[in-house]
Amino acid sequence: MQAIRDIVAANRRGEMRGIYSVCSAHPLVIEAAIEQAQKDGTAVLIEATANQVNQFGGYTGMKPADFVSFVARIAERLNFPFERVMLGGDHLGPVCWQAEGAEAAMAKSEDLIAAYVKAGFKKIHLDCSMPCAGDAVPLSDEVIAKRAAKLCAVAERTAKAEFGDSDIVYIIGTEVPPPGGADEEITTIEVTPPDRALVTLETHLKAFEEAHLPSVWTRVIGLVVQPGVEFDHTAVIDYVPEAATELKGLIAKVDNVVFEAHSTDYQAPQNYKALVRDHFAILKVGPQLTFALREALFALSYIEDAIISADARSNLRDVCEEAMLRNPKNWQRFYEGTPERQALYRRYSYSDRIRYYWPQRDVAAAVDKMFANLDAVSIPLPLISQFMPAEYASVRRGELRAEAKELAKAKIRQVTETYAEACNGNNG
Repeated sequence: MQAIRDIVAANRRGEMRGIYSVCSAHPLVIEAAIEQAQKDGTAVLIEATANQVNQFGGYTGMKPADFVSFVARIAERLNFPFERVMLGGDHLGPVCWQAEGAEAAMAKSEDLIAAYVKAGFKKIHLDCSMPCAGDAVPLSDEVIAKRAAKLCAVAERTAKAEFGDSDIVYIIGTEVPPPGGADEEITTIEVTPPDRALVTLETHLKAFEEAHLPSVWTRVIGLVVQPGVEFDHTAVIDYVPEAATELKGLIAKVDNVVFEAHSTDYQAPQNYKALVRDHFAILKVGPQLTFALREALFALSYIEDAIISADARSNLRDVCEEAMLRNPKNWQRFYEGTPERQALYRRYSYSDRIRYYWPQRDVAAAVDKMFANLDAVSIPLPLISQFMPAEYASVRRGELRAEAKELAKAKIRQVTETYAEACNGNNG
């Protein structure tokens, strides 16, 4: 993982260098992200969360080794060298087993870490911030750090047993917004106080030393903090550099680390550049990518409605709605309000809970049918202009083929392009 360590060192020196982490398991998102890296001539960082991918399959049905093979196949198909793919594990800890006692949950967390490391993941976020059944709430900093160090020790032992040595880089920290965005309307959010961030670093360092891992500490490259960014169902809290002035000053007082910022989705382009400048050098993006995917697929479904006979259409939007209503567990507790408001959120919320349904058989079949229908015809340019105007401009310039999957990936690359411009030293 020397490439990411070089980026961290450059950012700490004040260079406009950063890296964005693609947190998604959707094949079109992964493909678009790799194509962005091909265009930029860079590596690509792709991460899986413990909920998505774990030793039991996660909600994607993939174990860590399956996810690596999945990404490798896409890279091979695109002729992208797999050595330029960096794989990370996000929120690795007891998050999936909080209903169990700490001993049982941590045992499963150790197996989780070992499975990720064996599969070849090289960037590991050690996250033990969540209480398990019977834990005192809130967890103390010391308990969180000791559990993280325990998992780090497992990762190091596994790497050395499998590969002879370890070059894993680690992320620590617990100042994480709710996964997928807030589940209620928000207007403000507090930036992590510098003294709070320093306590996190100090308690983890002490725990690493007590676990006989002091040499590993130089490979702790990132601290998760809250820079003051967030989104809810219909609104975004933008980054305000002045609010993070004291926090960003912490980097000059500590060694090795930069900040990792979660939930940076939907920020304005200038905010990403400001975040990288202010040492939030690792930017996580997930829901915005699948939000863009959903926008593209729904736009294509409207095009399909206009040119395909009713008896042959995929009816994708209706299939998605039926799947979400039939199995509401992935959205119901997040989408409160009237039935009308819930219906709006199911399709259009920034938190994009629909992303959990794309792998379902009937939904995936509807997407495939829509693509097949559109591949069998020539998509009229006026319909692309109507429903996908930015992609229409690219088609007219001769930069993009007017094909359904290419149009969808181009929509996703609008997101990755914004992140790439901020992370690749572009000060414009």
